[in-house]
This record gives sequence, C-alpha cells and structure tokens, in this order.
Amino acid sequence: MTAYEDILAALVRNGLVSADDTPEFTALTGGVSSDIWRVDLKSGPICVKRALAKLKVADNWEAPISRNAYEVAWMEAARAIAPDNVPEVIMHDPDSGLFAMTYLDPAACPLWKAQLRDGITDAAFAASVGRSLGLIHCKTSTDPTIPTRFATDDIFHAIRLEPYLLATAQRRPEVGPRLNDLVEITAAHKVALVHGDVSPKNILNGPKGPVFLDAECAWFGDPAFDLAFCLNHLLLKCLWTPAVRPGFKACFEALSQAYEAEVAGLADPSVMMRAAHLLPGLLLGRIDGKSPAEYVTDENDKNLVRDFARQFLTMPVNHPIEISNAWHRQLSKS
Repeated sequence: MTAYEDILAALVRNGLVSADDTPEFTALTGGVSSDIWRVDLKSGPICVKRALAKLKVADNWEAPISRNAYEVAWMEAARAIAPDNVPEVIMHDPDSGLFAMTYLDPAACPLWKAQLRDGITDAAFAASVGRSLGLIHCKTSTDPTIPTRFATDDIFHAIRLEPYLLATAQRRPEVGPRLNDLVEITAAHKVALVHGDVSPKNILNGPKGPVFLDAECAWFGDPAFDLAFCLNHLLLKCLWTPAVRPGFKACFEALSQAYEAEVAGLADPSVMMRAAHLLPGLLLGRIDGKSPAEYVTDENDKNLVRDFARQFLTMPVNHPIEISNAWHRQLSKS
C-alpha cells in the first residue's frame, strides 16, 4: 500500500472522508523523523503526520513508530494547559502510526527558524517561548497521571540521548566520560513532561504566541533537556546569520530569564544548572552527533564549536547565560 493509500484509508476509517473522496495531498518539508502532508478536505485543509521507522539522516538512526502515540498524548496534555500554544488533534490512527491536526497557515504562523534565518530576532517572542515551556513543565510536574502516561525512557534514549550525546561520546572520546555522565544524570531526573525537540524548526510564531510542534520525543523526565535543546539553537544560529548575533544573544537571555521566572515554583532547584551542563554537550552533538546542524558546514566553524564545547564540558558553569556570554566573547575574537 502506498503512503497515499495508507493515509486515505485511515481518513476513511476515522470518518474524515468518504470512500469515494480523492483529497489533494501536498508533501511538507522540514523534518527527518516523519512524513508530513497537507491534505485538502472538502471542509478545509488538515495536516497529517506519519512516523518513520528509519529517520532521514546519513547515519543509521531507527526509532519505534509508537512514538507517534506519545506525540498525540503530549499535544493533548499540553493543550489542556496552554491551548493557544498547541495545535488541536483531529484524528489519531495508532495502527497506521499517524494522526491529523489543525493546519496552520504559514502566512499567519511563520516558522521561527525561518524568521531567525532571515535575521528577525524578537526577544519578546523568545521570552514567550520560555514562559510557555516553563508553564507546561510546572503544570505537568504536579500531575499524577503524567509519569505513567509518558514512561517512554526507551524511546527518549533512542531518539535523543543516544544520537546526540552517546554517539558524540564515541566520536569525541576526550570528553566521552562527561557526555556519558550527562546521559545518566538526564535519564535519572524524573520531574515533568518533556517535549524533547523544542527547536525553532518546531515552533511557529502564532497570533497568540508560540505554537509547539513535533513532540515525538515526549517523555516524563528532565525539563532541563528542553531548555538546553532550544537554547543550543540560539548559539548555533550565530554561525548561520552572523550579522544579527546581538539579536540572538538577546533572544537567548530573554528565553532563559522568562523560563527561569516561570519555573520558580518547580520542585527542582537545579534545573537551570543542569541545562547549563547539558548545553555544551548538545552543542557538540550538533557537530559530531547523528543529527548535525545542516547550516554549520565550514570546518573552521565546526572546530570553533568543538573547542568551545569541550571547554565547558571540562569546566561546567551553573547558568546558561554564562555560556552565552562566553560564546559571544569567543565569536568576537574569531
């Protein structure tokens, strides 16, 4: 059965189309772990997402398609807390590993990654990302249903800890023990509902604030991972669009500070410190892990990241903003 036939059958099973309908399918780009389509129904467009067993990267990177169900569960849990920040799930067909959600028009909800690429650095929007993420972390940390609903340690290990940190540890043995330690520390902290892929490529700038997409890595675990994962991109983007480095720095600081203020009541006083410890590991992981940043191609830039990350893996600091300050000092010298 082709992808089109598979999806159409799921839409028929779930009552979104009739058996004789032939909706138009348009493939959407941007992800490596799923196939995504805009499907134009008679009632209007929807977005359909189907998880892939083998991700679209150069390395051999496989992950269970059952993660699709946890993505749906994350969207439902997060939408109950922050309805403006999460699309609505319209249909879920677990046997096919796919679901449908509201389609958000890029004209009204531009992708944050595209805005950053174009030099649009809005610190107020970055702060709203930090606040929304912190709110979801805080609210889910006290929800007694979350630990059992998101006991996805194996999936999170396969999609995040292994490709970003453990694979990098093998390729950079000089910091391998530290990266292995970070994996153990992260896996051991069971605090809140983690999205797992809080990246500008998965955040839309919507009319009512950020809209989070692509929660395939949803996990009850360490919220520091989400914060560090997102902040990492605001460091690397400085190599992509160097003309607006001060704007990236302002976004980094605004996001960090807004998140820290939002999680002040979280029963996890070391979350900012753990994020600072993870950050250089994730930075190195986007150079030497299984999912390298596609826009860092110059070997001098790669070596700059390697040297910087090794420094802070060897001598950790206690707050992400300390890393940002040092990063921008380093860039000013290079």
